[in-house]
Amino acid sequence: MSNIITIDRHIIDMERKHPGATGELSGLLTDIALAGKIISREVNRAGLENLIGVTGKENIHGEAIKKLDKFSHDTLVKIIAGGRGEIYLLVSEEVEHPISLRGQSQEGKYIVNFDPLDGSSNIDANVSVGTIFSILHKDSGTGDEMQACMQKGSLQVAAGYIIYGSSTMFVYTVGNGVHGFTLDSNVGEFILTHPYMKIPDRGKIYSANEGNYLKWDHGVRRYIDYLKEINKEDRRPYTSRYIGSLVADFHRNLLYGGIFLYPGDKISPSGKLRLLYEANPLSFVIEQAGGMSSDGHRRILDIEPTSPHQRTPLIIGSRYDVELACEFIQGKR
Repeated sequence: MSNIITIDRHIIDMERKHPGATGELSGLLTDIALAGKIISREVNRAGLENLIGVTGKENIHGEAIKKLDKFSHDTLVKIIAGGRGEIYLLVSEEVEHPISLRGQSQEGKYIVNFDPLDGSSNIDANVSVGTIFSILHKDSGTGDEMQACMQKGSLQVAAGYIIYGSSTMFVYTVGNGVHGFTLDSNVGEFILTHPYMKIPDRGKIYSANEGNYLKWDHGVRRYIDYLKEINKEDRRPYTSRYIGSLVADFHRNLLYGGIFLYPGDKISPSGKLRLLYEANPLSFVIEQAGGMSSDGHRRILDIEPTSPHQRTPLIIGSRYDVELACEFIQGKR
């Protein structure tokens, strides 16, 4: 029993490695973990609790809001904003404008960007879904809320995701490695099961929506064709695995190695995925795990945001695979 480490204990241990830490970031991460437990419970009971299906409304991206989208968003806002005083802004995929918390008793110092339920379009089919989050310091020199949340991913102080699948896992980093915790539903605790997670330098899996093949640029099509070629000496062909839930595809590739691609195309040159609350947090995680992420030309974490809901192409995974994909996209191969 002495070897069992809960997420609360782990977060506190990580805090002790940073002299001068106030405990506010630790409290925020603990709050997100609590929200994850509540969302996990509802995801597992969605069919019984009438939480499957849509609300009849659309979010700002024109996507139908699932009942679990709304529940997850409301749960995260309620718990994160629950009176601690350290939160300045919340940015959610489900609302157009940042949610200001500056009316609390203290001036908050953190900004939380989150996708409350990534992959929710698949929830009715019982596919794994997840919550993605990013935590930033408020820039003391910025009084404009819209500008305050638009920081480069390299400035994140913590990021991670919670995946609701055959088990519920909380994966996070504060810049000191990536750590994964599995929810033990019997005791209601996230238990450390995957310390210092590392992605293999090269994988055997590629994840891409090949229904978009004819819309992709020539370099992307050539790279996918290359992965399908038979070359035993070069460990090809790769295996295609695409779930259509970013968190699920990312989590599998983090464990086993591989590459996820959602590039821009002729119709959507900026891609589909959101920079602040999807690409940035997962890019922070993957780099801490020894991997790499790019939009095909730039490191994701170096992109200067221009909008809270900005989209970006995303190439993310094992370092060898991402570097090679970028060479094809840039016409070097």
